[in-house]
Amino acid sequence: MDLHLEGSSATESLGRALARSLPHALRRSTPIGGATPGGAGAVLYLQGELGAGKTTCVRSLLRELGVAGLVRSPTYTLVETYTLADLTCVHVDLYRLRAATEVDELGLRDLAEPGCLLLVEWPEKGGAALPPADMELTLQYAGDARAAHLHAETPLGNLWLEKLGRDTSLSFYVSNLT
Repeated sequence: MDLHLEGSSATESLGRALARSLPHALRRSTPIGGATPGGAGAVLYLQGELGAGKTTCVRSLLRELGVAGLVRSPTYTLVETYTLADLTCVHVDLYRLRAATEVDELGLRDLAEPGCLLLVEWPEKGGAALPPADMELTLQYAGDARAAHLHAETPLGNLWLEKLGRDTSLSFYVSNLT
């Protein structure tokens, strides 16, 4: 799916739509402290140059999912975790890493579990140490706007992208539905 995003409000709209289209199977079937987790976790890679809108997109996604309070950029902390009743969201920024081997110290593979949404900025810096993506989002400069390209990598990613394609709030931004 390709989108043309004019300004940060359009990037925020994409983040909200990604949250709304998140497959329900990802969510825990019982709240935190319950005994039975739900379906598999999900991994979204966010790629693009500095300032392309990766963190803006993630912030709006997290807000739409119900994260209240301050949503920090993990540029310096590397990992920020947000625990909701039926989902744990982990926002990771690997920009400052010098080697893919540093990713192992973050324990990200352990986080790709049922009821967890892993949002990874700069995944190319993590290499094979990262859990594989279900979906990839690439944001690129397109003049004063941004071009967004979403690509599914797994059946869960396909389901997520299919649901996203049905979100009418994005119809203004859609370049194509391929």
